[in-house]
Amino acid sequence: MKIDWDNLLWPYAEAVRELKIKFRSLRQSFLTKGEHSPIEFVVGRVKSVDSIKEKMQRRVINQDVIETDMQDIAGIRIVCQFVDDIYKVVDLIHDREDMEVVEERDYVQNAKPSGYRSYHMVISYTVYLPEGPKKLLAEIQIRTLAMNFWATVEHTLNYKYQGSYPDDISKRLKSTAETAYKLDEEMSLIKDEVQEAQKVFTKNKGKEK
Repeated sequence: MKIDWDNLLWPYAEAVRELKIKFRSLRQSFLTKGEHSPIEFVVGRVKSVDSIKEKMQRRVINQDVIETDMQDIAGIRIVCQFVDDIYKVVDLIHDREDMEVVEERDYVQNAKPSGYRSYHMVISYTVYLPEGPKKLLAEIQIRTLAMNFWATVEHTLNYKYQGSYPDDISKRLKSTAETAYKLDEEMSLIKDEVQEAQKVFTKNKGKEK
């Protein structure tokens, strides 16, 4: 049976749109109160049809169970300044009543062999369609700016090497991942100073308007 991709994917596009708005509003609520926001920025995407087909073939996923077996059709990425912020965002998501956490994996404290670090959560989220409510799965990745930079570069290289990196590239990637995490650790040590400076900057910027 041929899959009607437009009909399948548009609820996921709506979920991504709503989730981006909600997390960006959450960020703004902290800033409006003059507090440090654990959320630096939010992006999202719906997996492309080609990527879905490739994953179906690689993971041997039958088309009848795409929506239950493929958890990342809808993807949200939340980027934070500090490692501590990641866990604050995790707690905020757990506390919400409009989404339910169904799975989570901590690759921050337990990095992948490649050096990849991020916190992954799979949530159940309800979108409201003309025919009624529809629950679907969405993946949320939470990482620092340094982790995000590394992951973006690694993702780009993966297109070239298809995951089979030469030994020297693999070693360099792992080394740079460790360096990025050391940067995160160092920044955490001066977190209070950075946040205080940000408050002063924001306050002065407001006076200039």
